[in-house]
Amino acid sequence: MANDKQVKSKVSIKDIIGTGSNIETYRALTWEGSFEDYLTMVKENPKITRSAFERIYDMILSYGSVEYEEDREKVIRYKFFDDPIDNGNDAVFGLDRQLMKIVNLFKAAAQQYGTEKRVFLLHGPVGSSKSTIVRLLKKGLENYSRTDDGALYTFKWELKNEEGETEWVSCPMHEDPLHLIPEDYRERFIETLFGESDDIPAAMYSELCPFCRQTFREFLKEHQGDWGTILSHVKVSRLVLSEKDRIGVGTFQPKDEKNQDSTELTGDINYRKIALYGSDSDPRAFNFDGEFNIANRGIIEFIEVLKLDVAFLYDLLSASQEHKIKPKKFAQTDIDEVIIGHTNEPEYRKLQSNEFMEALRDRTVKIDVPYITRLDDEIKIYKKDFYEKKVRGMHIAPHTIEMAAMWAVLTRLEEPKKAQLSLLQKLKLYNGKSLPGFTRDNIKELRNESVREGMEGISPRYIQDKISNALVHEAERKSINPFMVLNELEQGLKSHSLIRNEDQRKRYRELLSVVKEEYTDIVKNEVQRAIAADEDALKRLCGNYIDNVKAYTQKQKVKNVYTGVDEEPDEMLMRSIEMKIEIPESRKEDFRREIMNYIGALALEGKTFDYRSNERLQKALELKLFEDQKDSIKLTSLISNVVDKETQEKIDVVKSRMIKYYGYNDESATDVLNYVASIFARGDAKNTSNS
Repeated sequence: MANDKQVKSKVSIKDIIGTGSNIETYRALTWEGSFEDYLTMVKENPKITRSAFERIYDMILSYGSVEYEEDREKVIRYKFFDDPIDNGNDAVFGLDRQLMKIVNLFKAAAQQYGTEKRVFLLHGPVGSSKSTIVRLLKKGLENYSRTDDGALYTFKWELKNEEGETEWVSCPMHEDPLHLIPEDYRERFIETLFGESDDIPAAMYSELCPFCRQTFREFLKEHQGDWGTILSHVKVSRLVLSEKDRIGVGTFQPKDEKNQDSTELTGDINYRKIALYGSDSDPRAFNFDGEFNIANRGIIEFIEVLKLDVAFLYDLLSASQEHKIKPKKFAQTDIDEVIIGHTNEPEYRKLQSNEFMEALRDRTVKIDVPYITRLDDEIKIYKKDFYEKKVRGMHIAPHTIEMAAMWAVLTRLEEPKKAQLSLLQKLKLYNGKSLPGFTRDNIKELRNESVREGMEGISPRYIQDKISNALVHEAERKSINPFMVLNELEQGLKSHSLIRNEDQRKRYRELLSVVKEEYTDIVKNEVQRAIAADEDALKRLCGNYIDNVKAYTQKQKVKNVYTGVDEEPDEMLMRSIEMKIEIPESRKEDFRREIMNYIGALALEGKTFDYRSNERLQKALELKLFEDQKDSIKLTSLISNVVDKETQEKIDVVKSRMIKYYGYNDESATDVLNYVASIFARGDAKNTSNS
């Protein structure tokens, strides 16, 4: 029996991965052929000879884009930056304008308008997604090189090793096979392969790396200058870019200044092979494995690029401007790669003040990558990190992430110059909310006058750390709420390493108070709506209001449903509802006629009026019903711990609505009801003392 169970539970690899498809993929990615095979492919599909800039631009476009209008301007969101490769793991939110600038730079570089001769420098505060953007580009190139559309090729040499055995040795810099065409023959090949086209790949004008040049010369000597025979020692192969394998994707991170060594960028002598080849200037005794070498055909990332020693800058300048590098003891060598670095504000300020760095500044294209200033986009960052499964069953109460994100965005916004506009209102305008007296043009003006907005403030990492702290500290509970996270954020300000002075710390604390007030308004409204969510009672109240409004506008009387007596319209009832949405006495007639005209228009279309179709009226009815019912529910009795059975049943109904309609669990709904009850209790106490 035991053996039977083992057989039944046996894991089958074939069942998991299937058969056939992985073998076909492997064959495609490891394709090898002759030089003539490659020339045939080039003639049929010249795209395989694209430059690194062309390839990265096409890669981004291959995922598609969405165009939309924001603040009267056209914005393009490139879907690539949603990270479809990794299911959104490195998705970038809220930076569509900045990403559009980056893509436009790639486009200009792909078309050789000059930006291909520049270092792309992402500049912004810590935690603003600079590294994530570069990581995405590297990952995208790797993945694209595995597709048919992104295929690229290199070549190998048939050589004898130290033991005299024949082996195939790849070009150490993964060059395009077109580099093998001698200068004398290039015009003929251009005519044959590309015809009248003006779009001739740069590879047709590039030279072999020192290792391949030396190998070519050796074979040239052996075969008496017969180039065709030399090519019999060459095999073209598919090239798959991979950072882990150090093929086409490089990363350079400066060490401390005393230990920086330029050979990390351009390769170093292999001392073991000097004895074999007799000279340290023989390319076979050199390791072409610097980051510039291995990143050829792809992309190189410079982490904190401005921390580079000045000696490194010469390599960087020639690599960007001339697309050449200078390995030790060898001639300048052609490279084809995207050079992209990132740095923070203090380092960039040092660059601006350093006159020795003028040449670098001149060859750098700076792209600002600020913090997000749109609330909905900031919320997406934290929702990606803190969802139900990831937090292992801990419930995050509604508005917890929203309030933390709101505070983060407020710290990044500049105070509005318009006296009648608060910082919180500015945040809401940026987030797409309409406010009386403000148009989309006004919002554009607000953005234009806030030059450094998003370049300072609280980093998303700080918010993520404090949400994590709250989850850990409240482990005995089933949920965390906004106050727990806001308290963590406030306590952390005491030791925040990036806060420059006490004024800044004070401002951040004041903004936490603003967020707490906003949260109080939100939950009060939610509890009010949950209490007033009695559908039948709302319909009755609405019907009563409409009957009275109809009688008022038509100068008629209303029949009392209890006594049957015709009475004047109930002005007290109508005003008690209208005042909930701040309709003044002078506007009451306009509002009532507006309601009756709307009902009449619906009737002509054969439709029935529903209070939910008028947002303002719905809000007024809910607030009125809440006012009528809150005393019968006795919400304030929650904080006195003396609740009779009937009241408890009513409170349980409200709690169930909070859970059903607003996303609370039992614990967080209880927290909110207790909090709102304490507010009402304070309000009642104030009213009593005032009277």
